[in-house]
Amino acid sequence: MAKLDARRVGAFLTDPGGCRVVLLHGDDPGLIRERAEALVRRVTEGDALRLVELGREALRSPGQLAAEAASSPLTGGRCLVRVREIGDGAGPVAAAKAALAGPGPGLVVLEAPELRTSSALYKAVEGSAQGAVIACYRERGAELAGSIGQILQELGVSAEPAAIEWMAQRLGEDRMLLRRELEKLALFVGAGGRVTPEDVLACVAEGSALDLEEALMAAMTGETAVADRALATAFAEGANAVQVVRAALRHVQRLHLASLAVAGGAAASAAVDGLRPPVFFRHKPAFERALRLWRPEALEAAGAALLKAERRTKTTGIPSEVVARNAVTGLARQAAARR
Repeated sequence: MAKLDARRVGAFLTDPGGCRVVLLHGDDPGLIRERAEALVRRVTEGDALRLVELGREALRSPGQLAAEAASSPLTGGRCLVRVREIGDGAGPVAAAKAALAGPGPGLVVLEAPELRTSSALYKAVEGSAQGAVIACYRERGAELAGSIGQILQELGVSAEPAAIEWMAQRLGEDRMLLRRELEKLALFVGAGGRVTPEDVLACVAEGSALDLEEALMAAMTGETAVADRALATAFAEGANAVQVVRAALRHVQRLHLASLAVAGGAAASAAVDGLRPPVFFRHKPAFERALRLWRPEALEAAGAALLKAERRTKTTGIPSEVVARNAVTGLARQAAARR
């Protein structure tokens, strides 16, 4: 069976067939846990007597894993043996090989978050016809948006595309934290509800991130006082100087891409719609106003200035918050002069 393609993972979690050992690895422990629990539900069918949880120390005895997988639950059916937070080494490799060669019928699930693909354990499971390797890496972009939609569907709600786009850009990539936020959102809108961008902002949006976005939108359209107030609020709610400067740089870079499209003859609205990830619908008017104020060469210079500002937050005696605030308000003054 070897390494599973991402497109086959969903079907495998629903029906692992005659597989004996599943190895879950990758940089997203939340996704590893989610997939392990999906296998637990499928194999044990909710029967606690069919689930065996072993500690890592059990792998020091190679035969124990195979023996547990070969046991017959008192209530009948197939058992699942779960071992968490394991690494590479002679013990886990020998235990996995014994389970792969054992009589079954149980399924062994090994959770190894930091395991390398070059490890002996990875190769042992991947190389067996009775083993399956599932990579659990942090999802991004369209893949993350698809997962958000799927999780919301499982929770009994749907969502507008704009709401999913917003969440995919801002909620982060840790599956465990993401699921908690989505569960909270599903409770907020109620069973059968449809999530709107306003629901997301009301329920799961982080205050400092929202205020920072408002500050940057205001700065690039020359609304100096609004930008300064929003920036002060963002700092008060936990934003840090490097985060502010980097967010400003990303914002300027996106404006630069759109301004190049406008310089090439595109309408401002079309240039904004062509950006990926998409501009949040509430910010499109401000984004288009900024495009009318900034030329590509001015935005290029602004980006260079922000790179210098980031270096100053780390290398000078000036308080980093002062450096970041000056960088953003400086952009606002430039935009105001162009209005």
